[in-house]
Amino acid sequence: MTKIQCFTSFSFSYLTRAIMLARTLKAVHPDWQIWAMLVDEPPPNLDPDVALADFDSYIYAKDLGFPNFSSWIFKHDIVEACTAVKGQMMSHLLNSDADKVFYFDPDIAIFHPLDSLVSKLNASSILLTPHQVDANSAEGVIRDNEITSLKYGIFNLGFVAVKNDTSGRKFANWWAKQLYIACYDEVENGIFTDQKWCDLVPALFDKVKVERDPGCNVASWNLSTRRISFNDKGVALVNGSPLKFYHYTKINAAGDLMTEKYAGDNVEILEVWNWYKKAIKHIHMDGIPSGYWSYGKFNNGVKISKGARVFYRNRPDLMKAFSDPFHTEGNSYFNWIRQEMPELLSESGKRGFEAI
Repeated sequence: MTKIQCFTSFSFSYLTRAIMLARTLKAVHPDWQIWAMLVDEPPPNLDPDVALADFDSYIYAKDLGFPNFSSWIFKHDIVEACTAVKGQMMSHLLNSDADKVFYFDPDIAIFHPLDSLVSKLNASSILLTPHQVDANSAEGVIRDNEITSLKYGIFNLGFVAVKNDTSGRKFANWWAKQLYIACYDEVENGIFTDQKWCDLVPALFDKVKVERDPGCNVASWNLSTRRISFNDKGVALVNGSPLKFYHYTKINAAGDLMTEKYAGDNVEILEVWNWYKKAIKHIHMDGIPSGYWSYGKFNNGVKISKGARVFYRNRPDLMKAFSDPFHTEGNSYFNWIRQEMPELLSESGKRGFEAI
């Protein structure tokens, strides 16, 4: 029997979304194993065994074998960090007894069995979904979609699947290495977290399958060419194909605006969107402070600005001098910037960020 391992990567603040992913996946594939990859440490009043009971297993990023973990994780904001670990976790699962490994972002919900993706992965090694699989024609729509994809990545890495063969392992190991080196939101430098790297994948690796099924990875960035309906059995369809999984990116924020913009008269899209909003509200989790991220503050409780992170990662001398930049006692990065660049301790760290 094929053993399929799935994982998602998140902080505890995203737990309710991750639980929805786990529950909807288990509803259609109870035999698949799903891991929680925590780029975090639990808050003091949270029992992780209870909080993560919907997952088969969980692991913390610090336990994945990253060299110089404290120094490395400090260089990333929360989005960068949660994406930077994906290649390493994929390699970790491929080095176990998994035949296939599926990654899903925590803000995805599964609606239909994914057997078609398993079948396609039988004949390939790497499975990717593009942001768009149909061309747009209106200028404004192209700007929102195709041009945005040129900036942020052709493929959406909220989903990727690999087979445990030579090509799949080569990809996972390569991706892990690249993400360790540079998984940053630096579009101006040609990098957008883990995603832009995968524009290279069809050129660098064999047996890459580009999945064009409109029922996969439905999201605001492709609603201009996808229409949702329900058949007489209540099954959600996208351009006539069963809705496999929907990506609820930036829900309660920019995602709402883009969804409403492109839903138009397709009210079924709004039904699917609002169903998810209500569903995650019903998953209540005590013990997680609002905006919690254990790597978001120095150990004295001061919030780490983006400027302080970017300045540190661009200064090899500081990385060498302060191998654990979270610590604030004595000869520390915190005390160094307090003396040399105190503006980096502000919420925005704006002046320090612009100085790089």
